[in-house]
Parts: sequence; C-alpha cells; structure tokens
Amino acid sequence: MKVKVIGIIITSICFIQIHASAQSVDLFEEKYNNQSPDIVTGTFKSTRVVNGQSIENVGAGVMDFRISHRFGALSQGAYNLFGLDQASMRVGLDFGLSKRIMFGIGRSTYEKQYDGFMKIKLVQQQDGERFIPFGISYVASSIYKSLKDPVTTYTPYISDRFSFAHQLLIASKLNDYISIQLSPTIVHYNLVDSIKTPNDFKSLGISSRIRISKRVNLTSEYYYRFDKLVGYYNPLSIGIDIETGGHVFQLHVSNSNGMTERTFINETSGTWSKGDLCFGFNITRAFTIRKPKELRGVNW
Repeated sequence: MKVKVIGIIITSICFIQIHASAQSVDLFEEKYNNQSPDIVTGTFKSTRVVNGQSIENVGAGVMDFRISHRFGALSQGAYNLFGLDQASMRVGLDFGLSKRIMFGIGRSTYEKQYDGFMKIKLVQQQDGERFIPFGISYVASSIYKSLKDPVTTYTPYISDRFSFAHQLLIASKLNDYISIQLSPTIVHYNLVDSIKTPNDFKSLGISSRIRISKRVNLTSEYYYRFDKLVGYYNPLSIGIDIETGGHVFQLHVSNSNGMTERTFINETSGTWSKGDLCFGFNITRAFTIRKPKELRGVNW
C-alpha cells in the first residue's frame, strides 16, 4: 500500500510538471504581481511558519504543491528508531487566486482529516511615504474528521465531524533579518465530548523568523491556549527553512504531530519537558499555472 501511495504521488508530480510551467522562482516575489516598490515582501519564506499559517500568500496564478511529514516522538527510543517507525502525512494544494487571495485543500493521515482554507490579505506592510508598520491577513479554515468513531448508541451526523478555525495574522518584517507574527485564533468544534466542554477555543500564536543567510532562516512557533482541553499541551515548534528557488524545505522539531488548526493547537498530547518531541518536515514546490496576461483584471 505504501509503495502504491508513493507511486501515485510521483505520477501526480510528473503530470503537473508536464502540464504546468514549473519555474525556479521565489514563491512570493513573482514579477507579474506588479507589487508597489514600497510593499514589504518576504516576511516569511513559506505560507506556513511550521504548522500554522504565515502572512505570506503564493503569487497570483501560482500553485503550491505541499507534502508535510511528521514522525513519532523521539522519546520512543531505539526500538521505534526514535519515532521514525511512526509517521503521519499531509498532502496539500494551495493556489493564488489573485494578489490578495489564496485558497488551499489538503488531506492528512492523522485522524484521516480533510481540510480547506481561504486566506485574504487585508492590509499590506509598506515602507516609504505611506508607512504601514505591519500587515494583516484573515484565514478561515474548515476541517473534516473522517476517522470512524467507536461503536456507540449515538449515530453522529456528518456535521458533527466538522470543526472550523478563524485567524487574524498580524505580522511585521522588522528588518531584513527578523520578522514576527501574532495569530489570534478561534477554533470551533461542532461536537464536543460533554456539556461542560466549550465549543469554542481561543488561543494566541506567536511566530518568528530569523534570517541566517539569503536562503536559510530559523523559525519558531508557539500557541498559548486560553481555553484548554484536559490532557493536552501548548504546541511549540522550532525549525529551519531552506529555500532553493521554487522549492522550500522546512525541517523542524515540535511536540505536536497534528497538521490542522484543530489538532496542532488544541490536541497536542506531547510536551517538551517529557521529551515528547517529533521531527518533521514540509516540502513545497511552486508551479505557474496562469501566465501574467491571463491575470489582467484580477487586481484584488
């Protein structure tokens, strides 16, 4: 089964490369975006910091093919090859609809979740005469958990399997070397375990990027949960981004192996203090689907 899945992924990539114009370009500095020279770009080097969304969008007409992999906890020891015997995966496609709007879909093996999101740039950071010190984006996400529940007397509705997330991404590129981002977030569960458990969970994400070289950046991501599910911990991730034109490789260590807002923010079962750390990586590849002349009139 694993060989079949890998074969499907490789075939899909080859098909996309044949039918799309793959270019070695920066994901967020497409020339045909016609950005004002005062617009600040490259706050982060990917649309995700680690698990959480960054303020970046892919360029208009650009598709971002993304594979995310999370291994088990290092604390499992040599018998499980320090977590490498256990892994979860997410495959996603993101697309830039315009200079300010992008959307994406994905499927995770973790809890067999399907997810989709839309990200809209509300305010763009600017230098120059019209100085705006930070940018703001809004993200709306939906997650569908298709994992079959154990047999109970209650037959769940399809709507019970959905959860939703709403985020404001407030980010500032302080200089060429340091960027920070705040991400106030609400995650809503359509169905919870008991009447004492709230349906809405509020949290605040704090993310950063430190530039080491032109192509290498250190990243960090932490979410503080104001409303907490018992038995779960705040997620903390530290990573390194390596950018090579149209590819971005993200390597990181985290106490979370979930990859949707529901799982990595609210349902992180590991903790750094007990050594429940998971190694993971994201790989992205950008493809130009629509040429500049096809985007005329799509200004927002």
